[in-house]
Amino acid sequence: MKQNSVFRKEALNALEGNWGTSVILTIVLYVVSMAISWGGMLICKPLGQAGGIVSNFISLLLIPMSFAIIVAFLKIYRKENVGVAHLFAYYKEGGVWTTMLLKAIYLILWTLLLIIPGIIKSYSYAMTEFILKDNPEMKNNAAIEKSMAMMQGKKMKLFLLDLSFIGWIILALLTLGLGFVLLVPYMYTARAAFYEDLKAELEAGQTEEVIIKIEE
Repeated sequence: MKQNSVFRKEALNALEGNWGTSVILTIVLYVVSMAISWGGMLICKPLGQAGGIVSNFISLLLIPMSFAIIVAFLKIYRKENVGVAHLFAYYKEGGVWTTMLLKAIYLILWTLLLIIPGIIKSYSYAMTEFILKDNPEMKNNAAIEKSMAMMQGKKMKLFLLDLSFIGWIILALLTLGLGFVLLVPYMYTARAAFYEDLKAELEAGQTEEVIIKIEE
């Protein structure tokens, strides 16, 4: 695969001319997330302990948007047009709901066991959104399982890519979080570059295997 520095450079190249859209997408997601979170708290506060459970269910409304923001930066990396409406495009997609719910449940269960296994599994599942975008016919576990297969031997590579943003994360924190409206697009687009390279590498390997079998 390419060096992580190349993924970061490709991300910046893809975002050139698209920073305005990227920032708006990030801000809209943040505002809607806060509105749902605060709204849920206000609605559920009179319910006492049961309110916490209800509030968690209300937060599930963010699942399609969380999927959409990742897909949005994949589209930007691919030089495709994307607007704010894209963030609300997957609410009627049953496959998105089931796959993302299962992914969240699996991660919660792994994290309840131990934090480290939960982190490792988060990297195993990291390509799920990209895979589901390219294969919308996949249902339930299919995209998650394909992500696990793709990420075999690649989890540390992606972890190091994320870790390479640590300086920017610290700077974003020093701006009271405002810097994340720029950092989130940068990191997500770098992950999109990682996915595209990984997919190309695996497809090339499969093609080579077919050629070898034909020659045999």
